[in-house]
Amino acid sequence: MTPHAVIFDIGNVLIEWQPERFYDRTVGEPRRKAMFEAVDLHQMNDRVDRGAPFRETIYATALDYPDFGDEIRMWHDNWIELASPVIDHSVRLLRALREKGVPVFTLTNFGVESFAYAQTQFDFLSEFDRPYISGHMKTAKPDAEIYAMVEADSGLPPDALLFTDDRAENIAAASARGWQVHHFTGPAGWAERLVSAGLLTPDEAK
Repeated sequence: MTPHAVIFDIGNVLIEWQPERFYDRTVGEPRRKAMFEAVDLHQMNDRVDRGAPFRETIYATALDYPDFGDEIRMWHDNWIELASPVIDHSVRLLRALREKGVPVFTLTNFGVESFAYAQTQFDFLSEFDRPYISGHMKTAKPDAEIYAMVEADSGLPPDALLFTDDRAENIAAASARGWQVHHFTGPAGWAERLVSAGLLTPDEAK
């Protein structure tokens, strides 16, 4: 069926999310590798995505690992540099869909404070018809609960939703519920999927 709403992930779909790249650039690859081996920074970030306070969680982790304290605090203090740059073609697709009157949602693993801050830096993050932010929902992808919450709130059946995400496990969890899905590996492929779904013309998807 033709999708009734399109759902975007944000990290690595609308904005690049590559913390390792940021640290390689700022502290050097050897120091970054040592830190990531000693500290589970992605698990720290997952706690923020599930509703833990942004600054407090990161700064507490820095206290737990004083050898890397300065670098860990950068996860908060330089956060927007970790979440950059914008993937411009994806933003154009979001806006093209909205111009066609297609409801556009986001379902994203994102902290409460970090998302609010990102909205001040990236205007398109305030353009969703329905934002589903894991930090507010107190659960995160790929937990089944978060997908069920989207279905209940939107009032749409699973097969009416077309969802794109860069992580295979998040796509698999949505597909298991009957959502239409697209594994995002770049904006060109996503554009092709939106055209094949009948939501955009090739010119609109450029």
